[in-house]
Amino acid sequence: MLQLNKEELKGKKDQFTALGIKTPEYDFEKVWEATKKSPIWLHFGGGNLFRAHHSVLQQHLIEKTETDRGIIVVSTNNVDLVEKVYHPHDNLSLSVVMKTDGTLDMEVIASVAESIATGSGPDAWERLKEIVAEPSLQLVTFTITEKGYDLKDLDGEIRTAVKEEIEQGLDHPKHTMVMLAALLHNRYLTGQAPLALVSTDNFSHNGDKLKAAVLTVATAWNELGFVARGFLDYLKNEVKLSFPWSMIDKIVPVPSEQVSERLKTLGYGSAELIRTKPNRAPIAPFVNGEEAEYLVIEDRFPNGRPALEKVGVYFTDREVVDQVERMKVCTCLNPLHTALAVFGCLLDYRSIAAEMQDEDLKALIEKIGYVEGMKTVTDPGIIKPSEFIKEVIEVRFPNPNNPDTPQRIASDTSQKLAIRFGETIKAYMQRADLDVNDLTFIPLTIAAWCRYLLGVNDQGEEMKLSPDPLLQELQEYMKNIKFGRPDSVGDNLRPILSNKKIFGVDLYEAGLGEKIEEFFKRLIKEKGAVRATLHQQLGE
Repeated sequence: MLQLNKEELKGKKDQFTALGIKTPEYDFEKVWEATKKSPIWLHFGGGNLFRAHHSVLQQHLIEKTETDRGIIVVSTNNVDLVEKVYHPHDNLSLSVVMKTDGTLDMEVIASVAESIATGSGPDAWERLKEIVAEPSLQLVTFTITEKGYDLKDLDGEIRTAVKEEIEQGLDHPKHTMVMLAALLHNRYLTGQAPLALVSTDNFSHNGDKLKAAVLTVATAWNELGFVARGFLDYLKNEVKLSFPWSMIDKIVPVPSEQVSERLKTLGYGSAELIRTKPNRAPIAPFVNGEEAEYLVIEDRFPNGRPALEKVGVYFTDREVVDQVERMKVCTCLNPLHTALAVFGCLLDYRSIAAEMQDEDLKALIEKIGYVEGMKTVTDPGIIKPSEFIKEVIEVRFPNPNNPDTPQRIASDTSQKLAIRFGETIKAYMQRADLDVNDLTFIPLTIAAWCRYLLGVNDQGEEMKLSPDPLLQELQEYMKNIKFGRPDSVGDNLRPILSNKKIFGVDLYEAGLGEKIEEFFKRLIKEKGAVRATLHQQLGE
């Protein structure tokens, strides 16, 4: 069995080719050496999306001889990923593109020059400080999900654990945002070199949320007297530091059993799924993703940047990024994904593609996207909304070769609702040509999410819920609601539906709270009520 490491890649390149696996067309060890010596790109969160998208883009740029530097990756909350995937395979990865015709495009990616797990000891932290202090560093990117930037609880107060960490000072950070603030302070002390900090996570105005999180930490430190005079000014100086907005789009499921078996059948040995913790998705030396991909970034890079436009990245101004991002995150993809996730879990589906064969579920997302959401979309010019959503509904979601699950998409839903549905609701409230009372399927989906929080599927059976940082708090509000007892709802949903942090708006002030409550009562009435309510609303 062919194994993934630098010696096999150098000595058995023909064997990789014989299996249909593309290999790097450059001297990767030379690139690694140059990158470690003079880094230009650091990435936080070296998980599946990074390995399927960012690292592939940089590899292709290196192959075009547009750069001679790769990427350094840091994981702040998953030591296993670095120690069991990156290091044993010399930071190489196999990218597998799952095409709609059932074939696999396979490529060894060698653009990661170094990988660091901050939880592995003090040496890792010192190396990270060294990297971020380098004047050559042009950009730091992030794929850490929405919750990675969240420092505050439902009441808007800094979480106790984060507050305690801030009060300990700059030397032993654990939270990614605290860590980043400490690293930027060190860069400030060692020359104040410019830098771009680019969130490539899936939510609106991601650069602003990143900046706000860093400033929250830095401001607290400033009040405690922990940081140098002028540090806050450095963070706010857009000539020195930028926090560009971005929109990223590529569906990358967890490593698939089917893909693993297909690789092993080919004779490729580095295809094992590694299970590190009972409630954590498996990791693997390969990553599997869909063919479609988009990355749009606001072009503000005070220290320069790689020429990623030559490998398909769109660089534009903030207004266009906002239009593209709102199109995708608020209408044409992410809300549809969340609707499929919530209803899919309740209806006991295990595949997004399988859900797309369900006439009710397909009609649901068509109503949310084409009917309710599209009215709020502005055409950004570089990507046509009508073509984008058609590709999502007709090609991407139904791809039988993509093993994505509603359970994966349902993770952290509380962190996503304000963007995926709240922004559309706000638009209906604010615009004279729209009436919030015309919304039906977005409120129904919100009601279905509340129904999901009961942990009981449509057949009345116990259902395992996906991880969510607010799950415990939310279920506390739900504890007095009983399946099969609509009369038990009372005011129990009000603390959730009125929470602006969750939805971006008080849903009662929006005129939707009561409508959602009524949908919820119908959804919990009896076995089969989720299916019956959905089908009935679509019929109306």
